[in-house]
Amino acid sequence: MVFDQLPLGPDPRTQQLERIQHNLIQHFGHLVRPPEKRRDPVWVLVQGVIGARTKTAVSNANTDRLLAQYGSWDAVAEAPVEALIADLVTATFPKVAGERLKACLMAVKAERGTVDLSHLAEMSTMAAMHWLETLPGVARKVSAGVVNTSTLDRKALVIDSNHRRVIQRMGLVPAKADTARAYDALTPVLPEEWSAADIDEHHLLVKKVGQTFCRPSRMDCTACPVQSLCKSGMTQA
Repeated sequence: MVFDQLPLGPDPRTQQLERIQHNLIQHFGHLVRPPEKRRDPVWVLVQGVIGARTKTAVSNANTDRLLAQYGSWDAVAEAPVEALIADLVTATFPKVAGERLKACLMAVKAERGTVDLSHLAEMSTMAAMHWLETLPGVARKVSAGVVNTSTLDRKALVIDSNHRRVIQRMGLVPAKADTARAYDALTPVLPEEWSAADIDEHHLLVKKVGQTFCRPSRMDCTACPVQSLCKSGMTQA
C-alpha cells in the first residue's frame, strides 16, 4: 500500500534564524556593507586568499597596497613569490599567504588567459563557487565571500571560524561540521525572503557574537542577546 507523504512543514531552524537576526539587530544595530565596499571579484578573491588568521583590516590594506604597487592583478600574478612574501609581511603567515596568492592567480591566468573573473557573472552561484574551489588556497569560506560580498552580490553564506563556532554551539549545524558541511546544512534553511545583503548581514552579526560573547575558550552566555535561542546558552541559564 502506498501512502501519500504528509508535508513536514518549515524547518524550525528557519524561524530560529529569523529570531536570531532580529535579536542581534536590536543589540548591535544593522551591520550593512555599503555599496562602495563591494569590490570586484578578483579583489575579494585576493583578500580571502591572503587573509588566513589575519584581521580583516590588515588583509584589506594588503590587498589595496598590492594592486596600487603592481598596477594590475596580472602583474601581481607574475611577481616573484619572494617579493609577494615581503609585500605581505603584515599578514599573520606571510610565506603561506604569498605562496598561495602566487599559485591562485597563476591558476586563474592559466585558465582564463588573464586574471579576470567576469565569467562568474554568467554562472549559477554554486557553479561559480565550485569553479573557485578548484583554485589553490580557495575553500568554501573564500568562494562564498567572492560571490556574496563582491559586486556579484549573490545569495551565498560566508562562514568563518567565529561564525561556525557560534552556530555549532547554538545547535544549528553539527558540532564537528567543517565550513563546507556547515554551509550545506544551513543554506537550505535560510529564510527564503532574505536577500544577498541580508545573508551578508547575518554573517557579520553572528561573527560579532563570536568575537564578543562566544569566544573559543570563554562564553559570556548571560550577556549574549541570543542566549534564549542557543542550545549551549540555555545550559548556562
